[in-house]
Amino acid sequence: MDHATKLNTLMAGRTLGLLGAGNMAEALASGIIKSGAIAARHVIASDISPDRRALFQTNLGARATEDNLAVLASGDILVLCVKPQMVATVLAQVAPAFEVERHVLASICAGASTARLESLLPAGARVVRVMPNTPMLVGFGASGVAAGANATTQDVETIEALFATASMTVRVDEKMIDAVTGLSGSGPAYLFYLVEAMISAGIDEGFSPEQARALAVRTVSGAAKMLEQSNDSPQELRRRVTSPNGTTQAAIEMMDAGDVKAKISAAVRRAAERSRELGK
Repeated sequence: MDHATKLNTLMAGRTLGLLGAGNMAEALASGIIKSGAIAARHVIASDISPDRRALFQTNLGARATEDNLAVLASGDILVLCVKPQMVATVLAQVAPAFEVERHVLASICAGASTARLESLLPAGARVVRVMPNTPMLVGFGASGVAAGANATTQDVETIEALFATASMTVRVDEKMIDAVTGLSGSGPAYLFYLVEAMISAGIDEGFSPEQARALAVRTVSGAAKMLEQSNDSPQELRRRVTSPNGTTQAAIEMMDAGDVKAKISAAVRRAAERSRELGK
């Protein structure tokens, strides 16, 4: 069964309810609506912001409300898209309307374990935890997916298919979600940080900011495309660019002297550690 067929099968007769209408909720709603698997009229989002509700209605053709309970009344696939500090408040509000047999809840809230989410909902609640990243906003995200204690195989497949409309997905044990956060959840910021430095160096070399940005962005996106399309390792691709005693070797030697690779690895692990701290 190809992806489109599986998506349509899993979503047949389903409705999507988003608790929170921020950027990630928008990306998810946009992806599923564009796929055709769930029509816009069967997507509903709640948010306290009139602007966000208007965006969902005008740009996506979806329904929007200020009432979280209206989302549970209409949606059977639910996605919790609120800030971590709002998790307990929102779930306490909707718990009385949560139907264990009807609803499955996916959460993208950093630091909120499935055990904690389940404890805030009726016994037997089916919960799936997802850690996406911001490139989902351009349909090119990466998401780790982990099942809670009561989630069925079909529940997990449904949530994976939903997020796959705007993201690639990797199924992991929940203990790995913090590592997903450190590697890909926070990962776009590491790349943006690198591009900031490349642009700054380009400007110092005499380029205009616009020229430096164009060259740096295209270089990064092109390199990423090579990584995606090649069976070769990053090390091998780097070796091919690095001529002996050439310009690239001089740059790599400078980075090695500064222990840049070890510092990047340490930064990824620190982000994962911080995710674990937030979950305590």
